Amino acid sequence: MEKFQVLLVEDNPDDEFLALRALRKQGIDNIVVAHDGEEALARLLGPGSPGGGGEILEPAFILLDLKLPKINGIEVLTALRGNVRTKQVPVIVISSSREETDLKCCRELDVLSCLTKPVDGKEIVGILEKAGLFDIHPS
Repeated sequence: MEKFQVLLVEDNPDDEFLALRALRKQGIDNIVVAHDGEEALARLLGPGSPGGGGEILEPAFILLDLKLPKINGIEVLTALRGNVRTKQVPVIVISSSREETDLKCCRELDVLSCLTKPVDGKEIVGILEKAGLFDIHPS
């Protein structure tokens, strides 16, 4: 699964560790981490985005925390959906927030799912399989 790249956008080191471990247990190990919304947009949209530059990522999917420094997750998601190249990139929101306004925004911005932290790798794989994005069954 070397070519299957994932972008994890998470500012909390403990949650990052748990998410990385959960994904790796499912055989997903090509994971790039952004620690705030500005870094995520720079990695996804490149020059011209806040903090833009460097290699532009084209992940198979994005795990996105909502409560991020600099640019929050909803703003990141809005920017992604407004860009022709990233409009269709699958996003799974991971957050400790269960605020109805956040969940409503996520639904309107066409996320695959909204999950509560900590991340469960099997649940993520199940969501991806259901969406037809993950066809390797982990052992």
